[in-house]
This record gives sequence, C-alpha cells and structure tokens, in this order.
Amino acid sequence: MTDTFMEEIGSVCMDAKSLDTSSKDAISMLPDEVLGKILSSLPTKQAASTSVLAKKWRNVFRLVHNLDFDDYDLLQPEDGPEERDVMRESFRNFIDKTLALQCGSPIKRFSLKCVIHMASELACVGRWICNAVERGVLELDVSIQTFYKLVLNSESGDFEQPEDRRYSEVFLPPELFKSKTLVKLTLGTEIDFGDIPPDVSLPALKSLCIDSIFFCCDDLCYVLLPGCPVLEELAVRHGDYEGYPYCISSRTIKKLLVHYDCEFAVEAMNSMSFDAPSLVSLDYSDYALAEYAQVNLESLVEARLDLRYSEKVKEPDVTGLIIGISNIETLHLSPGSADVISRCVERGLFLPVLNNLINLSFESNNKRGWTLLPYLLKQCPKLETLIIQGLDGYTGDVTMRPSKVKVLHVLGYGGTSKELEHLKSIIGESTWLELVQVEVAQGVVVDDVILWRIYRDLKTHLGVSSKCKIKVA
Repeated sequence: MTDTFMEEIGSVCMDAKSLDTSSKDAISMLPDEVLGKILSSLPTKQAASTSVLAKKWRNVFRLVHNLDFDDYDLLQPEDGPEERDVMRESFRNFIDKTLALQCGSPIKRFSLKCVIHMASELACVGRWICNAVERGVLELDVSIQTFYKLVLNSESGDFEQPEDRRYSEVFLPPELFKSKTLVKLTLGTEIDFGDIPPDVSLPALKSLCIDSIFFCCDDLCYVLLPGCPVLEELAVRHGDYEGYPYCISSRTIKKLLVHYDCEFAVEAMNSMSFDAPSLVSLDYSDYALAEYAQVNLESLVEARLDLRYSEKVKEPDVTGLIIGISNIETLHLSPGSADVISRCVERGLFLPVLNNLINLSFESNNKRGWTLLPYLLKQCPKLETLIIQGLDGYTGDVTMRPSKVKVLHVLGYGGTSKELEHLKSIIGESTWLELVQVEVAQGVVVDDVILWRIYRDLKTHLGVSSKCKIKVA
C-alpha cells in the first residue's frame, strides 16, 4: 500500500533541494546542536522531511527534541471510509518511522492527537507513549478520541464491543504512571482510562491537565494525585460528560482550575469538596451545588468563580464555598456567580466578612445580581479596587452605601446617558475615590472626539472630588 504521508514528505524534500545552493551550504555549516533546535521549532512533518536530504540531516534529526503528531493534518471530513483508512495507516507508519529515525534520542515534548477506530490502533498508542517515556520525555500531551466501545474480555484476552457501555476505555501503558522525568502531563478527551495503577509514581510531575476523563471512584484524588509529590498545577475540565471528581484533594497544588459543564449530572453530584491547603489560585466554573462539604483553602490568595444556576438543584447552597475562600485578597465574580450568591442571600445565607479582600471584579446582567453588590461591599472593609462590568443591566433602585474604594475600573462602557446615571448611582457619595478608569466596550466606534465627550460627561456628572482622576480608554 502506498505510504501517502511519506509521499507528502518527499514533495517537501523536492522543494528543499531546489533551494539556492549557497543558502543550503550556509545552513549546513551551522553546528548540529543549533540545527537540531531549529528543526525542533518546526512542525514534525517538515522536520522529518529533512532526514532524506543527506546523511548529515539524518544525524541532525536525531537532535530534534519536540515531536507533535496530529491526525487532523491528514483526515478531512469529505474523505470516504477507504481514503480515511489509508490515511490513518499512513499516519501510524509516519510516527513509527519518525521514532525509528530518532534512534532513542531524548525527547523534551511529545504531543499525540488522534482518533481511534480499532483496538489495533490503541496498541500503537501504547507503544508510542512507552517510547516517549523510555526516552525521558518532559512534557507529554495525549488527546485521544474514540469512535468505538471496547472492553477487555478477561477470559479470551480480546477486546469486545459491549452494548451497554457509555464510554470507551483506553488502556494507557503502566509505564506512563511511573515516569521519573515527566514534568507536564495533559490527558484527554471523553474517554475512560479504567483503573489507575495503585503504585503511581511521578516524582517530577509539576503540571497535570485532565480533559473529560472518567475516573473510577476516587482514583484521581486518592491514587493519581498522591503519586505526584511535587505537583503544583492541576486543571480538570469536563464538558457534557458525567463522572467528574466530586472532590479535589492535594497537599501540594498551588494553582487549580476546575471547569465543569454537565447540567444533567448535578442531581447525582450534589456536593463538591476542595482540600488543598497550599492552593494560592482557584478558577472554579460549575453549576452551583446543594452543598460544599469541605473547603480547606487556607493559603488561597485569588479566586475566580463562575457559578451557574440550575433548576435541577432546587436550593443551591454556596455557604461552605464562600466561607472556605474568605481569606482571599482578589475575587472575580461572573454574572452567574452574582445571581447564584444573591439567590442564596435571599434565602438567608450570611456572607462572611472578607477581611483581606483588596480587589473585587464584579459583573452582573440582571437586577438580582446587582442587588448583591452593596451587601458585598459592606462585607469587604479593606477593599481598594473595584472592577465592574454590565452597567447596561444595572437597575437604578439599587442603593449603594459609601465605601472606601480608591480605584473604580469600569469595563465595557458604551458612553450612554443611562450608563452614566447608573455609574453615578454606584459611586454615590464616595469621597475616597482616587481614580475612575473607564474602558469603552468592544464594538463601539470611538475617536478622539468621542473619547473627549465621554471624559467630559464623567467629569461633569459623577460628582467625584477634584482629587479624583478620570481616565478613558
């Protein structure tokens, strides 16, 4: 069968041979280490194509330390089944030949993105990952999508297609979970890895990103994470995919991103816990749940909350979450978060005093959300900088108490008289303001004349003290 991918490489090489001889010689005179770094910055397909130019370039290619393989570069939606089968085989052959050319040279970064249709392809994936691990890979990015449902029959040893299984299991080689060199690991998407080996040991791993992966029971927090003793960054994403962790627990992580967007699962997953005493930065996006049972975030400095209300959770209660982050210095609230927290306050939730909060970013698009702001400001005695967005949804009957905010930053300002009145209402009788900074909304056509008009209106109507500076951008 014709190796289509290698034919494409041949065409690239023909172009390379047609280059000016003097330019080619000048490049060839560079040290091999320099040439290796140059090739490492190129797409792997182009870098591999140089290996057929001359023996020197075969030696140089062994110094390439970044390898990126993506079958999307080959497969097109309009291709028929036979064409796609040919291209997938070409893709597998290309990876095998590329790794063979490397002759066991060290790898810094290995990226693999592919779609699996057959069990034989899964075996190839395992072989490639093992190859990278054996060669001391530092960064590994594996993104697999499956168009089949296979499980291993323990009696026959063969893969089978069950009728009642929602997710496809992808058995990653155990060698992956015992890498001594791996520093950054990214795994995805929409697959079931089955049982994680109980003896996970990733002593150098500092960054872990997981995208829509089903874990058995508590394998993430109580099997995988304990095997990562120096982990500092963790990202867990799940889209329309159930089975995400109910608890994030790690003693070492300092930066955590949790993005969940699976509304049909919130009834079953009615509680969430965070146990990360070393965490400094939290980015949490989810439907507001009925309970946040444990929130141990004693070192947290900054939090970004994007909570959304779902009718599937009759009475969301974010009390535990807010109390757990009450020591923060910077807080970002999305419109959904303002709405959810306001709903909880209406039902009797008492917000704790945020004694350390200095910076607050607040956005709302409805009346309920805006009613939260004055109450929130009352609970932030040390607040210095307030960032607001969504003035077009502000309601004028929201009474703002005078606060000690020194800097007010307004985003998405349209320059309308309605917004000006809303802004005036928010500022109220404040005598503490030192700076009002306004950024015009994207899509609003502005020139120097319009910017001057906005500045003049703000200066004339806001009623701030003469010491307060006003900036428009």
